[in-house]
Amino acid sequence: MSLKIRLARYGAKKKPYYRIVVASSEAPRDGRFLELVGTYDPLKKPAAVTLKQDRVKAWIEKGAAPTATVRSILKREGFFSETANA
Repeated sequence: MSLKIRLARYGAKKKPYYRIVVASSEAPRDGRFLELVGTYDPLKKPAAVTLKQDRVKAWIEKGAAPTATVRSILKREGFFSETANA
């Protein structure tokens, strides 16, 4: 079972709101997840992102791989530059 850090879609039609979750790669997109580690609201200008950085770092150390979209969100928030220096 490989773990992914990915987006789970919530919100109404045409008004997406996403949770950043850690889930099994086999679980459905909006299905069961292990932990909620942040949120992403693309409708706000600029896009609003909240992260539990300590939990994201812990899951990556345990082997969870972020999807391409989540990786770009984490880079934009400066996550990978901080962990590279630490």
